[in-house]
Amino acid sequence: MVSDLDSRKNLLKLNPTEFEHLVRELFCAMGAEAWTTLPSKDGGVDAVATSKNIFFGGVCLIQAKRWSNLVGLDAVHALTGVMADHNATTGVLVTTSWFGRASEQFAQRNRIKLINGAELKHLIKEHLGIEVVPGVAPKHKPRASSNKQTGRPGPTQ
Repeated sequence: MVSDLDSRKNLLKLNPTEFEHLVRELFCAMGAEAWTTLPSKDGGVDAVATSKNIFFGGVCLIQAKRWSNLVGLDAVHALTGVMADHNATTGVLVTTSWFGRASEQFAQRNRIKLINGAELKHLIKEHLGIEVVPGVAPKHKPRASSNKQTGRPGPTQ
């Protein structure tokens, strides 16, 4: 098969612990001190990062989702609760997939950075020098292709 010739690491084929360790390595490569938590006692946190950077300083809780579907608002809500429980400065939710608009809006209001599969792929390449396949692209609803007023094709985006 042609897919067998692709030498890039497929993130969906990593087990959860391998994925969490890769995310931790990424944060270390980006200049943070980071460590993974014990899988059975993580309390909803997969890794913790700290930095002395004046803008990032404090404790950052990281949740890693190796998913092939939408990461919904419930996952972002859960991270917010864990952040409050641990008195964390910020949170990061990393996924191999994508987030919905409601998740993005909620995260912006609650000190949470969302990293989707496409951004994760870019960050891993930039900071770790590894080519990866993050997962699947979001499923978009088809857009109307004509302008109702004129009947002509509408603008493309």
